[in-house]
Amino acid sequence: MNRFEGRKVLITGAGSGIGQATVLRVLEEGGHVVAADIAEAGLDKTRAQAAEAGTEARLSTVTVDISDEESVRENAGAAIGKLGGLDVLVNAAGILDSRHTETMTLDFWNRIIGVNLTGTFLMTRQALPALLATGKGVVINFSSTSASFAHPYMAAYAATKGGIQSFTHAIASEYSKRGLRAVCVAPGSISSGMTHNPGLPDDTDFDLLAKLSPALGKGFAGPETVAGAIAMLASDDGAFITGTELRIDGGTHM
Repeated sequence: MNRFEGRKVLITGAGSGIGQATVLRVLEEGGHVVAADIAEAGLDKTRAQAAEAGTEARLSTVTVDISDEESVRENAGAAIGKLGGLDVLVNAAGILDSRHTETMTLDFWNRIIGVNLTGTFLMTRQALPALLATGKGVVINFSSTSASFAHPYMAAYAATKGGIQSFTHAIASEYSKRGLRAVCVAPGSISSGMTHNPGLPDDTDFDLLAKLSPALGKGFAGPETVAGAIAMLASDDGAFITGTELRIDGGTHM
């Protein structure tokens, strides 16, 4: 498939996990991609995988701290300018950490909010002029099954993901007459760096986590599972999908 031939795509969180898998999928389908991440080492690995696949000629990278307004303005803004426009923004960057809510500090709360929710806003705001100029721009945001289903010890993370869902609905409506589509993916039971080390408390009650197992297959799925869904949603195959969520969790929350 060449669903992204001639299309310009910016993907955050591109140095690992689902973001990296999405970069590789969009490149495979013919897209021109800017991979953005806060970690240069992760971007090196993404570049190496693109080189192995023979798609590195259509890949550029940029280091961005999505929680910092100036970094987004300067670095992401310059990347969009270098692309010469933008068709799709994928806000895959995020962090997951866990705490007992009664001992959660304000600094901890603000760090999760700053990256996940504020970062999604800052990147979207920066990209909107270029996306709207196309008349058919697409924003793919990352919610989580934790936004709609109880995930213990993750109150801050869940709050950001619920906020991202609502933010997505709002911009989908606000810019619908200008051709913009905005959609959330809500992954769950996906194996990635984030889920390998969720920072659970030492006294975690694992009975509370027992329900977080997929019905399909023999365990968690890989990040390429979500990347495939994003490719559909961001392409013309998803042209009539906006202002909604796609839950990708192998039936964990049926």
